[in-house]
Amino acid sequence: MPSPDIVSHAEWLIAHKALLEKEKALTRAHDALAAERRRQPWERVERRYVFENPAGQTDLEGLFEGRSQLIVYHHMLKQDDPSPCQGCCMFTDNVGNMVHLNQRDTTLAFVARAPVDQIEALKARMGWTLPFYSSRDSFGSDFGVEGGFGINVFLRRDGAIYHTYFTTGRGAETLGTAWTFLDLTPYGRQETWEVSPEGTPQTPPYQWWRRHDEYESVAGKAEHCCG
Repeated sequence: MPSPDIVSHAEWLIAHKALLEKEKALTRAHDALAAERRRQPWERVERRYVFENPAGQTDLEGLFEGRSQLIVYHHMLKQDDPSPCQGCCMFTDNVGNMVHLNQRDTTLAFVARAPVDQIEALKARMGWTLPFYSSRDSFGSDFGVEGGFGINVFLRRDGAIYHTYFTTGRGAETLGTAWTFLDLTPYGRQETWEVSPEGTPQTPPYQWWRRHDEYESVAGKAEHCCG
């Protein structure tokens, strides 16, 4: 591999500043795209779907776990799969602590076409504790997933469920933090700096953040923790 130019500190700072300006422009472009995503139309989910885990069967509403927003990752694990998808497993490994998502009224759940016992075996092997359901009807194909993987987002409001977003392929590669997942949802990060539709729940930035073991024990607003 050829080495790049070796320069003085002053020259390095000039090159770094030029790159940083491009990075900040990309961040602002991502923010604008997330704002546009929050204004995309929704489709009402009319069909009933069945999901199963060791606790029994539930429907799509059950996956929300009582929250308003749901992000579903369609894992490619199939029945009697001798080699679970490496990409799906790597994605799952990169998911952070979901308690932060939950604090923004959002649930992340995984589904696969494999039976429950085989999903549980993979979870035990990989050390995963996240919600993971067997989904063996048309749920995947009805929402853009035909034998591969994908991410769908749903909103629960006024007794109805709406499908709001779908992505697959490289659209999943940059996800993993609470912030990147929230950017996919109709409510976003729910912080006051965001450009969102009127009526979107929002609070000042940083104030909802906690250490993951303190969300239940801390009452009231958190102090700004980041300077």
